[in-house]
Amino acid sequence: MKRWWPTVLFGCGILLGVMVTAGVLRSGPRGTGKLSASSLPESRRSAIVTAAQRVSPAVVTVSVVTTRTVRADPFGGLGMRDEFFDRFFPPSVYQEKVPGLGSGVIVDGSGVVVTNSHVIRNADEIKVNLPDGRHFEARLLGDSPIYDLAVLKIEGDKLPVAPLGNSDSLVVGEWAIAIGNPFGYLISDSQPTVTASVVSATRRDIKAEATPSGMYKNMIQTDAAINPGNSGGALVNADGQVIGINAFIFTSGGGSIGLGFAIPINLAKRVLAEVARYGRVRVAWPGMTVQLVTEGIARRLGWAEAGGLVVSGIDRGGPADRAGLRPLDRIRKVNGRVTNDVEDAQSSIYGAQVGDQLTLEVERDGKLRTVQVTLEEAPR
Repeated sequence: MKRWWPTVLFGCGILLGVMVTAGVLRSGPRGTGKLSASSLPESRRSAIVTAAQRVSPAVVTVSVVTTRTVRADPFGGLGMRDEFFDRFFPPSVYQEKVPGLGSGVIVDGSGVVVTNSHVIRNADEIKVNLPDGRHFEARLLGDSPIYDLAVLKIEGDKLPVAPLGNSDSLVVGEWAIAIGNPFGYLISDSQPTVTASVVSATRRDIKAEATPSGMYKNMIQTDAAINPGNSGGALVNADGQVIGINAFIFTSGGGSIGLGFAIPINLAKRVLAEVARYGRVRVAWPGMTVQLVTEGIARRLGWAEAGGLVVSGIDRGGPADRAGLRPLDRIRKVNGRVTNDVEDAQSSIYGAQVGDQLTLEVERDGKLRTVQVTLEEAPR
């Protein structure tokens, strides 16, 4: 029997059930001329239409240009390379400009834009295009690859702003309206695409090996298809509030299987607050290194069983050092969660910021003790 294994597709999009575009809000039935959003009959106005009108103007296209090094083999990779050929027919190496595209959301009238970190990764140029036709150069204020969120800044007047909601209050089954610019490079229209789905699940934890960007925690799951170009777009509730930033889907063949994921907006708010206060996203640092207790390590250390983490290094003068941790301490729990491997520990501290406190249950000399470690900013 053929095995099926899900892959991850970044570059989000949205397609399910009722599909609404900003163009629908402007044009009436064939032969009736244009119909403005404000004059739409009440019989056709729904929560989806109202939410789209409220948020769509603030959902932007994020265009990037990255540079990659290309090595061109004059023999076309025929396996003829040796010292002689390399001397007389060396491969040419050149820099190539590669365009990319994603979506973003304006969250502050001063020109602050939130998008995914993977949208702007290694970008040499970043441009933001508004639905009203305006174009701006953007600069990067802060980037958090850990949370796959980036904060950009544009300079403009009378910028539309999307209101932010509370992702902690989501209920499974309520409307989830996804807005972004899927396949924007193929469509000569600056208006974002709007589609409707529901919140399929909340607080979904995604393991590190499932995505190129690492672990995600507390994700919002929707049955929206996420297509290239829609990463960084808005997931919106029926009140027209942004509740998440679209990120990726699981797929077995490139198409939607109804498993789309968005980063909760409350996590984005924390990242925004970091950037506003410190001008960057600070990286929390515990001041120690750990490794998984395998059967081999357990035997070498004289322990009866594998499992948990062992402190393999302490940074002198760092948070763990001041808290009294020592090398070869065995960590059994992190913040009350049993820790069987490194991913358990990462999941327990996901979202922790500088100044937060970790509660570790540590085994030393056969006795358990509780140690409090206050996270600090990683040395720069």
